[in-house]
Amino acid sequence: MKITDVRIRKITAEGKMKAIASVTFDDEFVVHDIKIIDGKNGLFIAMPSRKMGEGDFRDIAHPLTSETRNRIKDAIFAEYDKLLSEGNNDD
Repeated sequence: MKITDVRIRKITAEGKMKAIASVTFDDEFVVHDIKIIDGKNGLFIAMPSRKMGEGDFRDIAHPLTSETRNRIKDAIFAEYDKLLSEGNNDD
């Protein structure tokens, strides 16, 4: 499966969440609401999730292998870095 498009929507509010990404695969399937979060150890992605019960969250869609997760993460961070370098950051 090939990543054919990545779109980033920067979040302007202060906080740990920096942006929301949508990733398209093979020009046929898209996953929305992948969050870019600034954590203790730097940026990471959080897959779309739903609240289940008492504060627990469960991913709605997620990669099954770490290799696939890394390809998605790398594509998202490349597009996010491009967005920041174009001067579209409000930080």
